[in-house]
Amino acid sequence: MEKEFKSGFVSIIGRPNVGKSTLLNSLVGTKVAIMSDKPQTTRNKIRGILSTEDYQIIFIDTPGIHKPRHKLGEYMVASAVNSLEEVDLILFMVDVSEEIGPGDEYIINILKKVSTPVFLVINKIDLVKKTKIMEKIISLTSKFDFAEVVPVSAATRENLETLLKLIVQYMPQGPKYYPDDMVTDNPERFIIEEIIREKVLKTTRDEVPHSVAVQVEELNNKEDLTYIRATIYTEKDSQKGIIIGSKGQKLKEIGREARLEIENLFGNKVYLDLWVKVKKDWRKKEGALHQFGYYLD
Repeated sequence: MEKEFKSGFVSIIGRPNVGKSTLLNSLVGTKVAIMSDKPQTTRNKIRGILSTEDYQIIFIDTPGIHKPRHKLGEYMVASAVNSLEEVDLILFMVDVSEEIGPGDEYIINILKKVSTPVFLVINKIDLVKKTKIMEKIISLTSKFDFAEVVPVSAATRENLETLLKLIVQYMPQGPKYYPDDMVTDNPERFIIEEIIREKVLKTTRDEVPHSVAVQVEELNNKEDLTYIRATIYTEKDSQKGIIIGSKGQKLKEIGREARLEIENLFGNKVYLDLWVKVKKDWRKKEGALHQFGYYLD
């Protein structure tokens, strides 16, 4: 008798900066979502694919649910909430070292309207004492009937095998949606734009990271060289100056780090031609959001 194959979709939700992208990358076993210590790093739904002989799970890393202050924020929150309608399982992730706040309460109220099973995933357990973990579990389970509760450390991989086994148990029998060697269904241009944006997040400060969008204008794959021309957009001239840096040093650093990662990812030499332009208040303008690929499904 042939063994049944399981497949399904799992949404990872939570407040900004609780470790959703780290969890996605750890579960899939490779980097598919950019990471930063700055909140609201993830803007789009990022799909990571984990395939074995017995199952295929498509994880969806969503933008952190927060109170939006502009149209981009509204898009990010709507994107996260909409993902709950299209999945077989939801992982509600919280940071054990943070107090339960209005953001968590808001998410729990959303979950009460959904029939999908929900796991409570308590992250960053490597940073606190066990008593703190138990306090968090007791407090949150009094507010919602979670299907499972799993304390983990996405960064150190502690208890991730247990989490994965439980996820597989909740997956329905289904088809293989993607080839075995595919770890994300995001297009090449999107991945390049996200890598560049990650390097901007890493090397800049204050208000600059949230005001940045990246667009690949030209992508030309040749046998021994990939030519990429990309523009980093920001909202103010002062932010443009910060990104470029004194004598262009900051932009060179961003370009060098992005180029090395893109080369490693695609296995080809890369010529990365980076430009910086100002598009004033783009996060508040629907037309600009569409230009940068922020659409609701």
